[in-house]
Amino acid sequence: MKIIFSFFLIFLICKQSIATDLWSIDKNISSIEFEVPVLFAKNVAGKFNKFDGFVSLDLSNQNNNKALINVSIDSLDLNYKRYKELVLSEVFFDVKKFPFGLIDTNNFKFNYKDNKINLVGELTIKGKSQKIPIDIEVIKLASELVQVKSEMSFSRNEFNIGSGNWQNTSILKDEIKINANIFLFKE
Repeated sequence: MKIIFSFFLIFLICKQSIATDLWSIDKNISSIEFEVPVLFAKNVAGKFNKFDGFVSLDLSNQNNNKALINVSIDSLDLNYKRYKELVLSEVFFDVKKFPFGLIDTNNFKFNYKDNKINLVGELTIKGKSQKIPIDIEVIKLASELVQVKSEMSFSRNEFNIGSGNWQNTSILKDEIKINANIFLFKE
């Protein structure tokens, strides 16, 4: 699966025009975390340790801007360690059938002068895709290094994450919040 994704990335990169700037994720300092509210208990919180992706910016005509990020679901660390096996099982993420989550922004407009971007991305989990709003803040740290902070949320029930007894939102709430702190360097 990882080989297929790598070929997909190479195809997308080669397809881009010469005027495109390609930015890659610095995985050593970036983070992707999530939180699910729980009634009368500490929220379920975690982070993904393995992820990859890129941002491609067409600065000349703004027609082909794209960001693509994949997350390896089994790289998950949870604050409730004893439930990791359950969370990776078919009841929640079904990591054996669906090892990756994917966020694809398709095409978006970007202006270097404006550090806030509101866009719609396509989130794919467990073979299901849904468009979700993503709020992004871009902080230019150097000419070839930027920090991208983003927030998004989605319904776990829409993706069938937590089926059966877990479907009831009286204990485990429906909304999953994701916060990403991504550092991108220019290729």
